[in-house]
Amino acid sequence: MSFTDPIGDMLTRIRNAQMRRRTSVSTPASTLRGRVLDVLKSEGFIRGYTETRNENGSGEFEIELKYSENVPVIRTIERVSRPGRRVYASAKNIPSVANGLGVSVLSTPKGVMADHEARSQNVGGEVLCRVF
Repeated sequence: MSFTDPIGDMLTRIRNAQMRRRTSVSTPASTLRGRVLDVLKSEGFIRGYTETRNENGSGEFEIELKYSENVPVIRTIERVSRPGRRVYASAKNIPSVANGLGVSVLSTPKGVMADHEARSQNVGGEVLCRVF
């Protein structure tokens, strides 16, 4: 199965699973998806994730979703930069999300990181998604 937007697919799976109040959701594994999940975990939006291997050798991430009093911790998760329209931000123009309550996930030359970390390292990059 070929995806044109693997990050968008993962975000949609998370969004749909939270609407159905699922405790976990699975998505195909890739390095970029793993880095985005690392940022979501470090920022406290998901409990964690584990990688498993299928019989055919392909990997899969099992993402544990996080709830607070039966309300999803992730209120909004949206894709910013898409294959049809890439969005980049310089170190000085990284957008803040919900006055600092949310996080923008950026793909920078120093790796995938949250917006506040990119600002502190004075590095810009592609804005992958926005979470709050």
